[in-house]
Amino acid sequence: MAKRDYYEVLGVQKNATKDEIKKAYRKLAVQYHPDKNPGNKEAEEKFKEATSAYEVLGDDEKKAAYDKFGFSGVEGMSGGQDFSQTFRGFEDIFGGDFSNFSSIFDMFTNGGGRRYGGGSSVRQGENLRYDMEISFKDAVFGTKVEIQYTHTEACTSCKGSGAANGSSRTVCPNCKGSGQVRRSQGFFTMASTCLTCGGEGYINEHPCKECGGAGAQKKRQKLAVTIPAGVENGKKVIIPKQGNAGVNGGPAGDLYVFIHVKPHEYFERSDHDLYCAVPISITQAALGAEIRVSTLGGKTIKVKVPPGSQNGKMLRIREEGVPSGGFFGDLYIKLITKVPEKLSRRSRELLEEISRIEGENETPQPIPLSDLS
Repeated sequence: MAKRDYYEVLGVQKNATKDEIKKAYRKLAVQYHPDKNPGNKEAEEKFKEATSAYEVLGDDEKKAAYDKFGFSGVEGMSGGQDFSQTFRGFEDIFGGDFSNFSSIFDMFTNGGGRRYGGGSSVRQGENLRYDMEISFKDAVFGTKVEIQYTHTEACTSCKGSGAANGSSRTVCPNCKGSGQVRRSQGFFTMASTCLTCGGEGYINEHPCKECGGAGAQKKRQKLAVTIPAGVENGKKVIIPKQGNAGVNGGPAGDLYVFIHVKPHEYFERSDHDLYCAVPISITQAALGAEIRVSTLGGKTIKVKVPPGSQNGKMLRIREEGVPSGGFFGDLYIKLITKVPEKLSRRSRELLEEISRIEGENETPQPIPLSDLS
């Protein structure tokens, strides 16, 4: 969505004073602050928009650059992404000590991770990466590969709670289970991670002996991974919920399998087409021939070489390429004319006769470069 003019966002004129700009922003910040509009995405976006506008118009240098060059004039001058300078000025606007900006940054960056449920300690597990090398042929036609990797699973002894059998975790008395300590400063509520429970919201007085209170254990796992036909080098296959275990009942992360395709000795690929080179003799090139070519899939096909085929000529074989959605790309065969290094006496006599007939001893004429393409 296109940016709105910053003066329009704050509802002020271009000749507005600094106090008028500050007053307009203060009104919008109070109206659209997320604490006053929980769950309202529209209000949150308007709050961000107003903050970006004030960051520029509330600064004399940025305002001058914006007035002269518009948005391009303030690019690179924080760009509306680093709000620390703006929030350091909140003491002038609202009063109070705003030295802790973590909760405000969380609001603009969605906290840096996914959380589930009402408690801050319930989190999705980490995603994992696995790098797999496969053959060129398997990448084209697909395959199934069994891999082994290490991830964390919920502890079977404590079922992921981290507490020893017969005991349970207790709600943190400092943050009351929220994992964060909040304090009000003027019109804003600031939050920071609870130091008592480390942000978990609970205290584990009797940790599980099997997992040491972590609620998860490392496990070596075997997994069959299906590689789809036509996969390209560098692509990834995502396997849901096969990453590390979630925290405090959260879902497991995902496993990202990155594909690395080994080059083939004879075939190359471009999108869904395959390319290879086949040698032919000078007589096959001159007279034409029917040759047999092995495809990547292992079958042998008959290919007609037209008479007078020049070195490097490309022949197109339909639907012998890479599969894609029920269709196949094409196979392109490059003809390479092989000139014999040694000739028998009879072969030399015949070639010399051809040379005399064709007048090849005459001075050759230059060939236009366009004819070589």
